[in-house]
Amino acid sequence: MTTDTPARLLQLLSLLQTPREWPGGELSERLGVSRRTVRRDIDRLRELGYPVQATKGSDGGYRLVAGKAMPPLVLDDEEAVAIAVGLRAGAGHAVEGVDEASVRALAKLEQVLPARLRHRVSTLQAATTPLTSGDGASIAPETLTVMASTVAGRERLRFAYRDKEGGESRRLTEPHRLVSTGRRWYLVAYDLGREDWRTFRVDRVREPFATGVRFAPRELPERDAAEYLRRSIRRRGQDTYAFEVRFAGAVEEVAPRVPEWIGVPEADGGGGCVLRGTSGEPVEWLAVRLAMVGCEFAVQGPDELVSCVRELGGRLSRAGAGGG
Repeated sequence: MTTDTPARLLQLLSLLQTPREWPGGELSERLGVSRRTVRRDIDRLRELGYPVQATKGSDGGYRLVAGKAMPPLVLDDEEAVAIAVGLRAGAGHAVEGVDEASVRALAKLEQVLPARLRHRVSTLQAATTPLTSGDGASIAPETLTVMASTVAGRERLRFAYRDKEGGESRRLTEPHRLVSTGRRWYLVAYDLGREDWRTFRVDRVREPFATGVRFAPRELPERDAAEYLRRSIRRRGQDTYAFEVRFAGAVEEVAPRVPEWIGVPEADGGGGCVLRGTSGEPVEWLAVRLAMVGCEFAVQGPDELVSCVRELGGRLSRAGAGGG
């Protein structure tokens, strides 16, 4: 019998989070308390925001249903390990629209995982190889979670950094946001040593360390981190190229399908829209990403991107013609 009310509530919640209906008598036996106590505990869970539905009759019982907001979950060891491994995969192999959420959720989960479960997660991930992966540089999930926790906690972050020429330096920063481009992760942060805002490729970061020192947020010189990253890449010039693409679809149709870091489409006045931006990614990658928007488009420049799209279109047409 569980006499500690908080412990009993957690045990009850764990049972209810199994997708089935629990008869009151079975819950009473599982918890070692009376049916009246079960009813009182159900009421307490409802007061805490858990939508517990009750059905009457001899076959009636209790079940947890979907509510207006997601309340805290109670996970057993196996469930926690499974979720952590899945989140690590989502963070390490950027799935557009899910990658950043995966890192935030993983940072929260790993903060409270017991050491024994953290070890199991690392062991399981080290012993498996995904069939598919991104073509960007690989990053240890631990690096991302340390960074994500300092962003969320407004905590200064220290790390070693290697620039594109191979030069090594130590940086002390006030991290603002992590940005995923689909192939790479970037950290947008205020560099205290340079007294200015900087962007850092996360695959070039080593030994990230949360200092524990809090800071007041500074005002970013752009409207958001994605825009700052885009302008930062453009300023580096020699590794980037400007592009212009015209879509046949309306801006309301196209804009939700284009990642913000690539650019923001603008209406062209003729029912379509135009996308102008600067990229440091290979033209082959950008060509595929534009095709994934799912709308007719025409590349205005540069010539390398025009040629790449033409070649890709021909290759796909030939592949489709050979399908019998």
